[in-house]
Amino acid sequence: MELSIIDDKLQIEFSLKEQLLAVRFHKIWQIPLTHIIQVTTDLPPNNWKELRAPGSFFPGVIKAGTYYTHRGKEFWYVTKKNDFGNVLNIQLEDEDYKRIVLNDIENNLEWLRQLTPFP
Repeated sequence: MELSIIDDKLQIEFSLKEQLLAVRFHKIWQIPLTHIIQVTTDLPPNNWKELRAPGSFFPGVIKAGTYYTHRGKEFWYVTKKNDFGNVLNIQLEDEDYKRIVLNDIENNLEWLRQLTPFP
């Protein structure tokens, strides 16, 4: 996946493989920067009570798609590649999803800096 900032929006562009695994029907996802309330490089804890609908899951290998958690509706695309490193955990407001969790993001610390809202 490719991240970019275009016209004050975070743009996430998925490859065809990523779209299929996450059952994401749109190749490009744009989120206004003003809807980002917090960004961290921490992987949120998993819980057996999470409901996946739709998406892919194989323990220790991939967690991709829409998940309903006690935190709300979340989008995950996390693979074992790079031992679950280079995480971006993006919390949102005024969006359908409350959180986006991605891993294997090149320069995740630079993205953290760019996406962290100013007080």
